[in-house]
Amino acid sequence: MPDKLHLTFAVAEQPHTSALRSGQIPVAGVDAEWLTIKPQIGAFRRMVRDVEFDVCELAPTTYIIARAYGAPFIALPIFVLRKFHHAGLLVREDSGIKTPRDLEGKTVGVRAYSVTTGAWTRQVLIDEFGVDNSKINWVVDDEEHVTQMKLPANVRHATRPLADMMADGELQAGFHGNAGIGRKGNPTAGFSASGWQEVEAHYPDLLPNAEELEWDYYRRTGIYPMHGTIVIRESVVKENPWVAKAIYEAFDEAKQGWLKDLHSGAANTASDERYRKLIPLVGNDPLPYGIEANIKTIEALEKTAFDQGLTPRRMSIEELFLDPSKL
Repeated sequence: MPDKLHLTFAVAEQPHTSALRSGQIPVAGVDAEWLTIKPQIGAFRRMVRDVEFDVCELAPTTYIIARAYGAPFIALPIFVLRKFHHAGLLVREDSGIKTPRDLEGKTVGVRAYSVTTGAWTRQVLIDEFGVDNSKINWVVDDEEHVTQMKLPANVRHATRPLADMMADGELQAGFHGNAGIGRKGNPTAGFSASGWQEVEAHYPDLLPNAEELEWDYYRRTGIYPMHGTIVIRESVVKENPWVAKAIYEAFDEAKQGWLKDLHSGAANTASDERYRKLIPLVGNDPLPYGIEANIKTIEALEKTAFDQGLTPRRMSIEELFLDPSKL
């Protein structure tokens, strides 16, 4: 029997990936070495800059940008994180920002302009509320993962943490958590605890009825924002054409086990509860894989990435994703 193909996997621990990482569900024909990179954002940078892993979970916006600039890896339509983005843009109460259009002319903080949270939120602001993104003064305090990316003219680098700028009124709005004002420190310092500290950010949300808006948005558009996607070195696929399908099928098998637990109630983490709550909206599988089930979402992110100046050209579905149904 021939030796199995040794591959390194930099994929975060999730309830629907744990059976893979533990070895309970193998990837057929593969000797999988599962790596733990904390936070996973660190793996993003190492993959797009050094192609350090054979298989990696990447933020989809980072992936689309990297692919547009010729990155030697390609994605499988496996989306391990999903989240709507009407919530999470926080505003100072003295900013005068009452509606999304009020962001025009204001200064807004985001960790890096290509952060997927920022890209999806700007898509909502532009397409749903008619915001002119070019009139927002964006401030970032981190490097872009993809070094070739050119920042639009309305984006500048901060000289101090976004959290401090927001507290002092230099920013009128900023993204919550790791995407913006919910952290301090230098994210480029290995993304370690010593280089990046989480901080409290107690500001009101721009859209207080975000959940209601999100459900209406999905019903009208069919767009269900994804965060993590799985990429594989093109050289691995070229030399081993069977491996992409084997990886896809293993991820799907692991997810099916999780779905059984999700519907029975056995899966009960905070993440599980969030996905369970979305079932009446998005259907029995709140983490759909495959091209067909995700075509509207993929097209929306690819288009908005170009429209926001993140990519130098439009990208086709075929350039971005392998189709498991055709492997």
